[in-house]
Amino acid sequence: MASIEKRTRNGQSTWRAHYRTPAGAQRNKTFTRKIDAERFLAGVESSKATGSYVDPVLAQVTVGDWADRWLAGQAHLKPTTHERYAGILRKHIHPKWGRVRLGNVSHSDVQAWVTALSTGHSPATVQKIHRVLSLVLDMAVKDGRLARNVATGVNLPRVGKHEHLYLSHEQVEDLAHACGYPIDPSKHSSYDTRTNEMYRLIVLFLAYTGVRFGEMAALKVARLDLHRRRAIIAASVTPVRGQGLVWGTPKSHERREVPIPPFLATELAEHVANKDPDDLVFAGIRKGSPLRVSTFRTAFGAAAQAIGVPGLHPHQLRHTAASLAIASGADVKVVQQMLGHASATMTLDTYGHLFGDRLDEIGSAMDAARKAAQERRAAMRAVPAVAPVLPQPSGSGMEEVDRPRVLAGQHAFSASHPQRDSNPCCRRERAVS
Repeated sequence: MASIEKRTRNGQSTWRAHYRTPAGAQRNKTFTRKIDAERFLAGVESSKATGSYVDPVLAQVTVGDWADRWLAGQAHLKPTTHERYAGILRKHIHPKWGRVRLGNVSHSDVQAWVTALSTGHSPATVQKIHRVLSLVLDMAVKDGRLARNVATGVNLPRVGKHEHLYLSHEQVEDLAHACGYPIDPSKHSSYDTRTNEMYRLIVLFLAYTGVRFGEMAALKVARLDLHRRRAIIAASVTPVRGQGLVWGTPKSHERREVPIPPFLATELAEHVANKDPDDLVFAGIRKGSPLRVSTFRTAFGAAAQAIGVPGLHPHQLRHTAASLAIASGADVKVVQQMLGHASATMTLDTYGHLFGDRLDEIGSAMDAARKAAQERRAAMRAVPAVAPVLPQPSGSGMEEVDRPRVLAGQHAFSASHPQRDSNPCCRRERAVS
């Protein structure tokens, strides 16, 4: 039971509140006034009854220690994501919050920190850093160490719409040729690497399938179905700090198929003609190991500079593939499947503006459909109506040639006696007869 003990020292009285946590641990807190101790115990008992009690002792752990414990529990993440979170903890969380106790982190302190970060980092980077701190504090709330996440509701810098660079078919062809056959190769490169047909194929493959670089580097010959013109994307390989090349599933964790244009399927067939099914389609030049993006970017960057698109990154070929597919008539679900997006909403958020370029096509198609419908209706109205020929009972004495004349007489009689049809008595008489 909670209790209050009065203590007197040097003529001054204090009030010591005794209580137990929901786990049964004894806790004490001293107040200068008895009413403050009573209010504190009332709040403790109320929070224990509602399940919202937070033990102040548990909040004494530092943010740095708690962040390390949080990261150790993220075993479900892909190695690349895990390393990205670890990097944010090393560079941003530990220097600022490493020695601060969880209970001493305030909302205003987090806001001031985010504002300071915004002066030296892009809005997208600031949002990622803040998200990691928020995830760390979220686990503290779930563990009963904090009553709330003070990082929630912080004003973050807005991320502006990033305009992707989309290459045309001609630019893709020029880039591929410049990447495989550079006009001015580096004097430091060996003779066997100054021209590289495989690099030309890599540019074409990335620009016309939309796969990520790690998915392309992990693609094996057995997963190329050139008869159906499909590539099965089931693995990805990425360099991770301290771990080398790490193999895993694609970003969405789902296996998918991507289309290969016929011209590219023909070139790929020649490229893999002498390879075994377990060989990589695009292996490194010397050791046959997976190709690293850092190695490829040397030739790729020079090729981009040569065609007048400096600063181009291999990942931007993925955006090019999406734009070329949409321009060719692909709908949003096809583009989503091709790129491996988790939802069509994500595809529309990224490339929705490209679908707007086809609004005129849709309007023209609807106009043509309306005109065709009007022509069909006009043709139907032009055909004269033919009265149906009713079968007559055998032995009625009415000849086939007399039926149209009799029908015409019946219609004329009905027109001149409309009340006969509307009179219920007449309808009953005809029904009886």
